[in-house]
Amino acid sequence: MRHNKKFNHLSRKKGHREALLSNMAISLIMHKRIFTTIAKAKALRVFAEPIITRSKKDDMANRRLVFSYLQNKDAVKELFGTIAEKVAERPGGYLRILKTGHRLGDNAEMCMIEFVDFNESMLEAGEGKGKKATRRSRKKKSAAPAAEAPAAEATEAPAAE
Repeated sequence: MRHNKKFNHLSRKKGHREALLSNMAISLIMHKRIFTTIAKAKALRVFAEPIITRSKKDDMANRRLVFSYLQNKDAVKELFGTIAEKVAERPGGYLRILKTGHRLGDNAEMCMIEFVDFNESMLEAGEGKGKKATRRSRKKKSAAPAAEAPAAEATEAPAAE
C-alpha cells in the first residue's frame, strides 16, 4: 500500500533524489536564487523549508542535524549566519517560486526559486505600494483625462487651418 508516500520521486531512486535535493539546497543557500524545473523546485521547497526553520535556533544539535542533510560546512555557516537573521521573524514561507517559461530543448516548464527576504527589488516595490487603489478611484482618474482630451483637440484644429 502507498500510504503517506505523496512526494514527487522525480524519476530517481532514493539516494539519487536525496543527493539532488541536497546539492540544490546548497546552491540555493549560497546563491540565494536558482533556476530549475517546476517539479524540482516544488520538491526542493518541501526539502529546504524545514531546514531553514531549524536554522532559526542556533545550537549545536540543529547545526549537526542541518549538516547531516547538506554535508557542506560553508552552506551551514551561511544558513545559520545571514539567512537566519533575515528570516528570524518570518513564521514560514521562506521560498518563492516564479515561473519563467519553457526550456528550449525539451519544453520543460522552468522557474526561479529564491528566498523571499533576499530579493531587494521586490521588497522595495512592496514598500512603495502604500494604499491600494479601488476600482472607483481608477474610473474617476481615467475619466478626467478623457474629458480634457477632446477639448484640447478642438482648440488645436482651428489653429492648424
